[in-house]
Amino acid sequence: MTTIADSLADTLARQIASGAYKAGDKLPSLRELAQLHSYAKNTVVAAFELLVSRGLVEPRRGSGYFVLAQSKPKPPEEDAGSLGRAMDIVWLMREQLKTQPDAVAVGDGFPPVEWLADVRLDKYHPKVVRTGLGALFRYGSRFGYAPLRDHLVRKLADFGIGAEPRQIVLTHGANEAMDIVIRYFVPPGGKVLVDDPGYYPLFGKLKLAGAQMLAVPRLADGPDLDVLEQLLIAERPRLFFTQSLAHNPTGSDISPAKAFRVLQLAQKYNLLIVENDPLADFKPTALPRLSALDQLERTIYIGSFSKSFSAALRVGFIACGADLASDLADLKALIHVSSSEYSERTVDVILSEGHYQRHLNRLQTRLGEATRKALQLFDSVDAEVFARTPQSLYIWAALPGVADSLAFAKELLPRKIVMAPGRIFSVDSTQVSRWSRFNVGAMADPRFAKALRTALRRRA
Repeated sequence: MTTIADSLADTLARQIASGAYKAGDKLPSLRELAQLHSYAKNTVVAAFELLVSRGLVEPRRGSGYFVLAQSKPKPPEEDAGSLGRAMDIVWLMREQLKTQPDAVAVGDGFPPVEWLADVRLDKYHPKVVRTGLGALFRYGSRFGYAPLRDHLVRKLADFGIGAEPRQIVLTHGANEAMDIVIRYFVPPGGKVLVDDPGYYPLFGKLKLAGAQMLAVPRLADGPDLDVLEQLLIAERPRLFFTQSLAHNPTGSDISPAKAFRVLQLAQKYNLLIVENDPLADFKPTALPRLSALDQLERTIYIGSFSKSFSAALRVGFIACGADLASDLADLKALIHVSSSEYSERTVDVILSEGHYQRHLNRLQTRLGEATRKALQLFDSVDAEVFARTPQSLYIWAALPGVADSLAFAKELLPRKIVMAPGRIFSVDSTQVSRWSRFNVGAMADPRFAKALRTALRRRA
């Protein structure tokens, strides 16, 4: 029979195991627990004694009971079964969100933390509060914080995109922006064009919506126009999700000639293009964007500050025609009520300071240097590089003698090298791929070059 003392001891033990109480923490006093649960003090004492007998806590005379450090069993190495789950989009998203300080995440989607640390988010809180303390305790506008949308009008103008504040809807990051667009346009069974390889979380969202994805092969200078037109003729899709610049995962940029041709096809076949541009701050403003050439007639532009400021802020935006923006703002309000005005005010304060442009200049300089060194490393091992650009967070590369990048990723896991095998980014993830996505910032870690050369020599 389980006593009350047993139940209380089990509850405290679970809290210790989960980390709610860490080694060295003091447990609540006898009096506090007795009052909280309406237990007799003798019951609480009995529970504490059970914890002592299990080696979880120790009594300290006159001070109370303190949690002891526990010896943790060594976690098992990743095996083929767990890495095999990388084919599952949710699994990979979980891996991207993990913090593994001892691993070299060359497949990571974010720039190195040290590249962003000079933003110093901690110093902006007092300024954010001063911008309107009362408003911070209420929901914001369905469109998002108005001063930030004014800033975005100017930012978009730097890219050559003309927009008014009423054409901009702030979102909880670029991923929510894509989710809102999908909810608005894509019915179950709806046909949608996507880059292949492409952005795997988008694939997951479309699968969740019950959409039918049509793969448009990505070439080094943009979409494969022949396949694109064939699909437009045969399938008559409504949307094409694409990344013109700093394409994820290939790092390629669309050429001006191809950008014009894509828009001609969109006009001819009544296609709406959703242009995702999460790495805009890492690229020169003059590079061709579909939304700049089209001026938001047949394009929806999605941007984000996650890569250039902080993913924790979760501030993104949609720019499109005014009527559509109003509808999307209504849909956003229905789903989420509003986005985070505190985060939006933080980004607005950052944009208001001269430090912002200096930060972007440093980012682009660091990216250019990291890209140069990453290309040198790949050339030294005779890797095939998909697209060579002066500055790209991602490099899509095929390593010599590696026919299956997933199998190669398994070989490097014991060395704490975490890769992003190519099939993850494919519409058909069952197809074997020799390609992988590499993060140039993470490649700077000397452990990667050493592990890479060792693994390739073994295969030679």
